[in-house]
This record gives sequence, C-alpha cells and structure tokens, in this order.
Amino acid sequence: METQRITYTPQGGVCSKLMEIDVKDGVIENARVVGGCHGNGQGVCALLRGMRVQDAIDRLSGIDCHGRGTSCPDQMARALRQL
Repeated sequence: METQRITYTPQGGVCSKLMEIDVKDGVIENARVVGGCHGNGQGVCALLRGMRVQDAIDRLSGIDCHGRGTSCPDQMARALRQL
C-alpha cells in the first residue's frame, strides 16, 4: 500500500496552523505541525511515529486546551479520522 498524506487545517482556535501526517498500512510514518508551540508539536509528532492510527486517535481525542473544547492533539486526532 502507498503512503497516504493527510493535510489538515486545525479548527477551534488552537495555536497550530497546519498538520501533515503520512500514514502507511495504518501506521503513522511521519507527522509535522506548523505553528503553535514548536517543542510540544515536535514531541507529539515524535511520539506518534510508528503508532497505529486508531491508537493515536484513542489517545489524543478529547484533550482540551484552556477550555477551547479542543487542542492541537485533539485536532491531530480529528485529522487522522479522515482516513
């Protein structure tokens, strides 16, 4: 199977501006977050590498940032649901 790329524009007033995620055979190969807290974005992306998509969705869904009802990790989960 080919690598699929998800390009997602986060919603809900989060700090990140763009997310790109590469997935092959249900496993996250690479992720990149543009904007937001650079260190946190890099950390989340590093942790996601090699993780199954459904596991990432389960772990990241519903995380809230300052009462926004969403967060950058929650938006990453929403992006992954597009597969």
